[in-house]
Amino acid sequence: MSLLRNVEYDLRRFRARVFAATAFVFIAFSLLFLRLVYLQLWRYQEFSAQAESNRTAIVPIVPNRGVIMDRNGVVLATNYSAYTLEITPSKIQGSLDEVIENLSELIDIQGRDKRRFRKLREESKSFESVPIRTRLSDEEVARFAAQRFRFPGVEIRARLFRNYPYNDLASHVIGYIGRINTSEKEKLEDSDNAGNYRGTDFIGKLGVEQSYERQLHGQTGVHEMETSAGGRAVRRLRSSPAIPGNTVVLSIDIKLQKLVEDLYGNRRGAMVAIDPKTGEILSFVSKPTFDPNQFVEGIDAENWKLLNESPDKPLLNRALRGTYPPGSTYKPFMSLAALTTGKRTPTQIIYDPGFFMFGDHRFRDDKEGGHGSVDMYKSIVQSCDTYYYMLARDMGVDMIHDQMKELGFGQLTGIDILGEAKGILPSTEWKRTNYKRPEQQRWYSGETISLGIGQGYNSFTMLQLAQAVATLSNNGSRTKPHLVREVVDVETKVAQAVVQESPTVLPFQADHIDTVKKAMVGVNIEGTSSSSFIGAAYTSAGKTGTAQVFTIKQNEKYSASKIDERMRDHALFIAFAPADDPKVALAMVVENAGFGAQSAAPIARRVFDYVLLGQYPALEDIEAVRNGQATRPIGKPRPIASVPWPPKAMPSEVLPADDEPVR
Repeated sequence: MSLLRNVEYDLRRFRARVFAATAFVFIAFSLLFLRLVYLQLWRYQEFSAQAESNRTAIVPIVPNRGVIMDRNGVVLATNYSAYTLEITPSKIQGSLDEVIENLSELIDIQGRDKRRFRKLREESKSFESVPIRTRLSDEEVARFAAQRFRFPGVEIRARLFRNYPYNDLASHVIGYIGRINTSEKEKLEDSDNAGNYRGTDFIGKLGVEQSYERQLHGQTGVHEMETSAGGRAVRRLRSSPAIPGNTVVLSIDIKLQKLVEDLYGNRRGAMVAIDPKTGEILSFVSKPTFDPNQFVEGIDAENWKLLNESPDKPLLNRALRGTYPPGSTYKPFMSLAALTTGKRTPTQIIYDPGFFMFGDHRFRDDKEGGHGSVDMYKSIVQSCDTYYYMLARDMGVDMIHDQMKELGFGQLTGIDILGEAKGILPSTEWKRTNYKRPEQQRWYSGETISLGIGQGYNSFTMLQLAQAVATLSNNGSRTKPHLVREVVDVETKVAQAVVQESPTVLPFQADHIDTVKKAMVGVNIEGTSSSSFIGAAYTSAGKTGTAQVFTIKQNEKYSASKIDERMRDHALFIAFAPADDPKVALAMVVENAGFGAQSAAPIARRVFDYVLLGQYPALEDIEAVRNGQATRPIGKPRPIASVPWPPKAMPSEVLPADDEPVR
């Protein structure tokens, strides 16, 4: 028996299936079509931009950093190109330490390189490349290139490096650059100049490199590159070239700077030499110095410890931040204040028995037995302490403060590098503000006496002292000191002078200034520093000073040989020349060196010979001054043009030359 099929039923079921399939296909294609319309019409701009972004990459072009020169065109900071071996941690496959060990078999990687790499890695993001070795040789580059396939995430890049060709010479002025740290990155990101630092790893950290960062950095350029799906560059679409940083021309004469640093030798101290009429700083010395090249790639822990923990404090800019009691160099300014306030006249005489009694305290004069009858001229020429003890008592602390403030003591000069210290110019208000306990806030009359000879709470920078003597020499016209003379545009070659404020004319009478200047001329002719200026072809003015580092007991006599070297008195000197039309004024300190006449004035004499006569001291003369043994020239001076330049590896015997002195 056979079954009969229901053909009609089968046909209806087949048609239903075909209809369902057709409907499904239609709906599916309709959805695809609608999606296509949506993407092509409504989302076109968005996805077109994404596609273009995937097809192209923006690569920043880091600009060459600007050059730093001295006033005569000697290059003090420049750049050079070298290869670096860099690791991008996010691209490393496997253990990073293992990769570094394998790299060490091809390229010499020292322990300090690994330590620096770890430090930089902590400060960087995982997708940023971090250098593990810099300044690779051609042989090292070739060895790595042959084995590059073994090290995904490791590559060689050409980088620009900063170079300071004279190493530690003028390092506190020039400063240095270093890698941008986290806090600096945050500041840059919040600034209006953030885009200009794309791809930049380094920034100015100190000195002119820091203060003139905007002028030196330049403008970052870009390459727009077409890339493959794998991210490899195919071709360059367009470029916007980087604009190098501008050239910064300093006011200092690097050959004069070298001379002064040589004359200081291993001694600690500071000196500022300034043009009184313009405020241009000719020499800005802080000893000891440091080599800024150590900081460019990141200083290693050992060298940092040596610099940071040294008792000589080579990282301290003594000319800018070191504060010292001015000692007897304060006396000419005290005399000017006395004349201005009417507390003294030039001919008024006091009697000096060798001490000054205030209550039951005996303030000793520097000369046993005293100076006898003393007028203002003699008080400066022979540096009579008793005269200024009495003057300080008669003026009072607040009057002294008000007069000295006008000359810039205890005030910021506004020099064009960062970090200047203000120092201390005491007053009753200052003491109330800076001490907590009521008994400490009270000003005692006895505290005023030592202010007259530049001791007590007085504490100033050599920059402030140099500005004050420059103002005095310039007949009361005060100029703002500056280290940068001009900025030269790298494209137009146009030099733009650094804008300075107009000189401030202080309200001193001309005859009062002449009285003080005449006495300072007497100091270098017949007074405490006369031996240093024997035979000089010009007339100069000066004042020696000796500043106590610690106070000895009232009835105890000071003896340098019986105390620790670092507790001995500082030697100070201020001067200007020529006396009738000053071209240079200076202030200097040689720490723990004793008398200013013996240790400081001989250096000033060589500075004046260089600037005014174009003469460089003989080698044996430099050695004698360096050892604190010279009070006058002992060798025949050399013309500057006869001395070799540049110095070779900075030995002390090789000295500058080759063109005229300060222009």
